[in-house]
Amino acid sequence: MKRRDFGLLAGTSLATAAVAGTAQAQSATPDPNLLKTTLTPLGGERAGNADGSIPAWTGGLVSAPLPEGTNVAIPLFEDEQPLYTVDASNMEQYKELLTTATQFQIQNFGMTLPVYQTHRTAAAPQYVYDNTAKNAVNAKLDPRGGRLGFTGAYGGIPFPIIDTSDPLIGGAQIIWNHLTAWFDYSDYSTFSPGCVIIGGKLILVAGTISRTIYPYYDPNGSLETFEGYYSKGHYYYKAPGSVVGQEQLVWHSTNVNINPDIVWTLLNGQGRVRKAPNEQYDTPNPSANGLGSLDESSIFYGNPSQYDWTVVGKQEFLVPYNCNKQVLSNMDDFCGPHFIKPEYMRWEKHRLWVVDANLHPGIRNVRVKRRLYFDEDTWYALLGEGYDADNVMSHAYMITNFCVPSIPGTIEGQTMTFQLTSGDWFINGNASYGPYKNSKYEMYQQPSLFESQEMAANAAF
Repeated sequence: MKRRDFGLLAGTSLATAAVAGTAQAQSATPDPNLLKTTLTPLGGERAGNADGSIPAWTGGLVSAPLPEGTNVAIPLFEDEQPLYTVDASNMEQYKELLTTATQFQIQNFGMTLPVYQTHRTAAAPQYVYDNTAKNAVNAKLDPRGGRLGFTGAYGGIPFPIIDTSDPLIGGAQIIWNHLTAWFDYSDYSTFSPGCVIIGGKLILVAGTISRTIYPYYDPNGSLETFEGYYSKGHYYYKAPGSVVGQEQLVWHSTNVNINPDIVWTLLNGQGRVRKAPNEQYDTPNPSANGLGSLDESSIFYGNPSQYDWTVVGKQEFLVPYNCNKQVLSNMDDFCGPHFIKPEYMRWEKHRLWVVDANLHPGIRNVRVKRRLYFDEDTWYALLGEGYDADNVMSHAYMITNFCVPSIPGTIEGQTMTFQLTSGDWFINGNASYGPYKNSKYEMYQQPSLFESQEMAANAAF
């Protein structure tokens, strides 16, 4: 495979060369037995790569569950040292392992990549594995277009065996795998900061107490009782002072053609819960101070119906992975002028699915094209690029995941949007900020906390 030459911003139009693929086209009826032989229970390749730099998956990192109310974030791999470091002086040597945006950030902003030994820590409970095997046979994309959603899946990755015979089908399967990736059934974070870094200065825009349940992963639920919303989040604004008292309730659907995504808000002093009119797509993210839109959170977030998703292939890349150090640190310590400081980063070599998103005919969005890179083991997108109407790469995206053996899972930590024209950026995730300490708990939460009626009943006038 020949990748295009890398240039300055004016030359960063969308690469059209195909990515070298390692996956074989799948039949219309996938064989779930593959998830016990050549594939992991969630759909990654069990085998390592040819030179051993990516090891075989041997079960992930799993430990006994912790008592309820215990912070699940732990130190991990602290004694390891980088195998090598990638920077502007040797970038050409590792170019095949670098996404377009990573190359740009190295060349233009001095990003440095400390590369560590690869650990395939991804794991999930057995009931998630069992459901994933059922989904491999039963899950179906919406016949009116895979971008609209799916049916027939519950409690596991909906499409663990990607249909590469039709790139549009495969791409739609992968974006839904990302949106419904295993995170746990229920979690509670005592403080989740959202900050912008403008002109090198860190500014807290919003900090929330975050409560989330994932009805799709309810261990006591079933496909028959599932009501169609894969996640429900209730966010209580704690800082800064201008937003204290605000609340937001967000429901996300597995099929937006059947059940639309819904957002409710409670504003200071009103004492009234209102349904947000259209808080999705390229609506400016209020927590990003104009640096990104709502659908650029978590690399891609919310309703995917505006894009046609095309799988390009699978390739080895250097990506952020197992970044537990960040979750145990303060955002004001690890945020640099243009990206997270390298001493708080951990990069590893992993295999990623590459998917291109192009606007569906007749749809408008400020990002006309995107290229996203999805981890084969967890299905989270870890890196990405956004292109403007002039076909110029204007934004880059990143997730740094962290491993929680007690859940078990390797899940989303920090999420970032980088504005490449200015070097400014936005970060949101699980970390402490100033006097606000983050602790993340796996715990039972009353389902009524995620109902708009309960939110309104408890509103302060």
